[in-house]
Amino acid sequence: MSNKIIQLNEGVIKEELKDLVRNSVEETLNELLDQEAKALTNAEKYERTADRQGYRSGHYARNLTTTSGDVKLQIPKLKGVAFETAIIERYQRRESSVEEALIEMYLAGVSVRRVEDITEALWGSRVSPSTISELNKKAYKNIEEWRNRPLKSESYPYVYLDGIYLKRNWGGEYENVAILIAIGVTAEGYREVLGAAEGMKEDKESWTQFLKYLRQRGLSGVRLIIGDRCLGMVESVEEVFPEAKYQRCVVHFYRNIFTATPRVKMKYVARMLKAIHAQESKEAAKEKARQVAETLREMKLKEAAKKLEAGIEETLTYMNFPSEHWTRIRTTNLIERLNREIKRRTKVVGTFPDGNSALMLVCARLRHVAGSQWGAKRYLNMKRLEAMDLQIPESDAV
Repeated sequence: MSNKIIQLNEGVIKEELKDLVRNSVEETLNELLDQEAKALTNAEKYERTADRQGYRSGHYARNLTTTSGDVKLQIPKLKGVAFETAIIERYQRRESSVEEALIEMYLAGVSVRRVEDITEALWGSRVSPSTISELNKKAYKNIEEWRNRPLKSESYPYVYLDGIYLKRNWGGEYENVAILIAIGVTAEGYREVLGAAEGMKEDKESWTQFLKYLRQRGLSGVRLIIGDRCLGMVESVEEVFPEAKYQRCVVHFYRNIFTATPRVKMKYVARMLKAIHAQESKEAAKEKARQVAETLREMKLKEAAKKLEAGIEETLTYMNFPSEHWTRIRTTNLIERLNREIKRRTKVVGTFPDGNSALMLVCARLRHVAGSQWGAKRYLNMKRLEAMDLQIPESDAV
């Protein structure tokens, strides 16, 4: 028995195997290309036949990056017949899986410089910024198709609306551009990004056009629309979806009251406001709101009391719906979380060259988050909503 110990260099072995696979891929692809040329010309190399369709005229080299490394392809040149290969798309330089990975990296928030570094580490060659730009155009085309897709659910009982402001270049000057966003909950209880559109500002005209655009694409069966107290939004909801009720986001309502509250009293006032929406019924909540308003006046916070009395009704609409839904339909937290994701991604960009590029990146982020984080997870159990006959008083209307 030999006492010699065989030592294996794992790195060298892996490199040798990688070379072996790459050489095999290169040899196989070139053989397939040669067979395609044979089929097109109806002849082998240098073969003279009566039914020959064309002639070979050498070949030209082309690189193709694969997961096994770079391979050199010998693309046949033909005379009398065009050579169109079914193996490699025209001008393709990488496997489609590589392209998909690049797009996913970009949409996931990886910077262009970082994408270049990652491609060099993974595939042994750097992807140029121009290539990334072309891939982004391809992605944006798909995103635009997704943005304008028909909405397939029969109804969307709950719809969340909000706008996010980004910076864009306008005639050499920088200004805000509003991206309007809608998220819906289907009759089966699943979340869905309904759409996004550019609006110069969150005014009535912008919101009306956006809601009409959603309705044209199939948005129906809307029972409750949740949003902040943007006047243009509220008026548009009443015009485009008169059958729907409006729920003012409770969190935004609190913030509005805090504008008339001294900092030293905010925590105490916040506890009182939360107690209103912790009641078990709308009647109890209204009574609690009356008591809180009286307390605010005793604290010399007359303006805060006025704001409470003027806005409390539209923050209680959610109480006409199943109680197990209350915590999720009384605020815009669902869409606010998405807005934070969008801001994180767009912060890297800074100022957009135009409104459309801002819209496309927002849509890319919306689709990415909805696809990767939401998945097929049910957001709400809608059985009670389906069973109950909602008789909402006129006072709860927008």
